Amino acid sequence: MQIIRCNGEEEFLFLNTLRSRSTAPDPKVVSTVEEILENVRVNGDAAVRAYTEKFDGKCPEQFEVDADTIAEALENADPQFVEALLNAIENIADFHNRQKEQGFVNTREDGVILGQRLRGLARVGLYVPGGTAAYPSSVLMNAIPAKIAGVGELIMVTPPGKDGKPNPDILVAASLCGVDRVFLMGGAQAVAALAYGTDTIPRVDKIVGPGNIFVATAKRLLYGVVDIDMVAGPSEILVMADDTAEPKYVAADLMSQAEHDVLASAILVTTSEVVASRTCAEIERQLQHLSRAEIIRKSLDDYGAILICESNEQAVMLANEIAPEHLEVLMKNPLEYIGKLDNAGSVFLGQYASEPLGDYYAGPNHVLPTSGTARFFSPLSVYSFVKRSSYIYYTEDALRAAKDDILCIANREGLTAHANAVAVRFE
Repeated sequence: MQIIRCNGEEEFLFLNTLRSRSTAPDPKVVSTVEEILENVRVNGDAAVRAYTEKFDGKCPEQFEVDADTIAEALENADPQFVEALLNAIENIADFHNRQKEQGFVNTREDGVILGQRLRGLARVGLYVPGGTAAYPSSVLMNAIPAKIAGVGELIMVTPPGKDGKPNPDILVAASLCGVDRVFLMGGAQAVAALAYGTDTIPRVDKIVGPGNIFVATAKRLLYGVVDIDMVAGPSEILVMADDTAEPKYVAADLMSQAEHDVLASAILVTTSEVVASRTCAEIERQLQHLSRAEIIRKSLDDYGAILICESNEQAVMLANEIAPEHLEVLMKNPLEYIGKLDNAGSVFLGQYASEPLGDYYAGPNHVLPTSGTARFFSPLSVYSFVKRSSYIYYTEDALRAAKDDILCIANREGLTAHANAVAVRFE
């Protein structure tokens, strides 16, 4: 990893390189995805079937996975894996249950009634990658808050394997989380089927879940036809460490995200030269035992860095500037930084709050804003699956009291029909 001593210039040159990962989508990818979306919109299931055979190798006879197959996957699952998922589900549900909101009603003395009504979305689509990138944890993190929010129906799509069958671990997670229906289809064609609906798959109101560049591009292009969670970029972690940090923990945590993708970013921001040098040594030592060492090394070479700061205040400033997806605080008295770190998807405090704890188990959602968007985006949550409507009731006397103000504003804007709609009630 490159070592940069922060001087007000070098660190920002690195940040510009980091931001280059999030450039506009490849026009060739956009063109390909646009063609897929239009084909699915027009030809429905036939288009999905053709793309499934082309990209996944084999298309199942029926897109929907039957209840017996799902039950069989759960029955044959490793009991330790099931228990681990159930424990994680308990933690995730407990955290997200605390996000539930209530509507409100405000009844005024003049007879006016104002309020807000909340309800879950009617139908949500959950995209789950398959094959070698099958992540049951993604099922948990998307399905649980959706269910808590009161989503009426949760539809999961996941690509079939080369044999045309579903990944059993994904089916186990779906069963435990109460996913309503599972369909074997993937890629941009599955996103299009969810957005437009076909004879087989129902149209949804929102699409959530991770995917490759084609899935992400499809979600971006279909935003407005349906709602989406976010367009996620490459994974990233920033570790803040002072001289109390244990370098072997720092190294392990940096590599836990670097293994995702060669475009992933892992950054150490530290006030300690010793921690910086020992972390580099630990990375080399631990790399020898990791299965994705080649990906980790390229990620660290291209988008990793150690930024050496002069003070903790400078470290905080850089963390807020970078606005990372995952932010670890391996510093003395880590809890004192909660109110200072404003831009991060999720903050991990102390030497025993390693990032994978958040990925799998602790409770907070692991679907987080990337590429600096934590400056204005939030993690996936119960709020992501709820819609709000307001309502208004006025008496005749209350409207009469407001009439002149409404007419003044409407006429000022040149919207005379707006003014008339109020005035006509008092002629």
